[in-house]
Amino acid sequence: MECHDHEDSPKSAQTPFPPSTATSTCCKCGGPTTFAPPPPFSEISPPPIYRPIRAPAINLPPNNPSQQAIILAPVPQSQKVPLVSPPYHFQVPNKRIQSPNDIRRFQESDSGKNFLGFIVALSESIRSRKFSDPCHVSPAISSIVSTLETLIRWIDEIPPLQQASRYGNLSYRAWHDRLTESSESLMLNFLPDDLNSATIELVPYFTDSFGNSSRIDYGTGHETNFAAWLYCITRLGLIMEEDYQAVVARVFVKYLELMRKLQLVYCLEPAGSHGVWGLDDYHFLPFIFGSSQLIDHKYMKPKSIHNQDILDNFSNEYLYLACIAFVKKVKKGLFAEHSPLLDDISGVPTWKKVNSGLLKMYKVEVLEKVPIMQHFLFGSLIKWE
Repeated sequence: MECHDHEDSPKSAQTPFPPSTATSTCCKCGGPTTFAPPPPFSEISPPPIYRPIRAPAINLPPNNPSQQAIILAPVPQSQKVPLVSPPYHFQVPNKRIQSPNDIRRFQESDSGKNFLGFIVALSESIRSRKFSDPCHVSPAISSIVSTLETLIRWIDEIPPLQQASRYGNLSYRAWHDRLTESSESLMLNFLPDDLNSATIELVPYFTDSFGNSSRIDYGTGHETNFAAWLYCITRLGLIMEEDYQAVVARVFVKYLELMRKLQLVYCLEPAGSHGVWGLDDYHFLPFIFGSSQLIDHKYMKPKSIHNQDILDNFSNEYLYLACIAFVKKVKKGLFAEHSPLLDDISGVPTWKKVNSGLLKMYKVEVLEKVPIMQHFLFGSLIKWE
């Protein structure tokens, strides 16, 4: 039979004969070929060990148990916020969490599940929407935004001191003292008369939303307190579901503007930062809300954060891009070196996967961490159950 220049049959590798005497056959017609058969695997050169093509897109420190917890956790789902009804029993909120068992107790409670569901609902409200898109702005939303603008003006009225230390300008304490003294009157600006007594419970959440005056620092725990303050106001019925888009696009954006100015002017130290292994030195929620904005965007993908033109032209409309632009502004060097987690997330194919992954990560890395949640407050609006 005439020889064929065909492909080798895989069966020829299993022949018991040495390569010099083995006959190579075509895998299609069974005829002899002009190619020598491949050498069989030996102990010197074993077959390669299988490795997955792509590991999960999360860049946490090596051997970090949180990585497996995030991958295996279910995606949190939105929930409706139950309204409180009279008679009211407002109280001064207290700290309750001291151990991992307390964390589990909170996470398994209705209060814990509903608070996280509120965060998810806010994320869904801004899905595929820009800041400039029209949204319902209630009088309460306008009043809250006005309150935050007042706090921004105070920064201009209390300039930073000239000091040698890198972090913690002492003028921040003067700003925070003014906040503490005025917080009750600021609450009364938007609370109806029948809810004036709620200030006893709302004020502690509010004053702890902008950093710690003793340590002069700020972190995701303070940001979570601001979300808890918004949750309490929602439970009182001052924020309705139709206001959620404005809560993100108006209130939270103004809050982020305030915090960025506080961080830059008074050099607030990052509270509990993970360094390069963290998502951001100060914030987490803007990345959740910002990734939701970009879901199903026709042109911008997660990898678009590396395009400077996109950051320059669209960071005023999309929160995620604004956060990336700010990180690149305040940190020097290669992006992949100073922000490896954000760089890794840019390799995820869709914004929907980014959003769901960040929601899971927020639950594990923020709401389930004792050093952060030990400062969380519980009262009649967020109950310790």
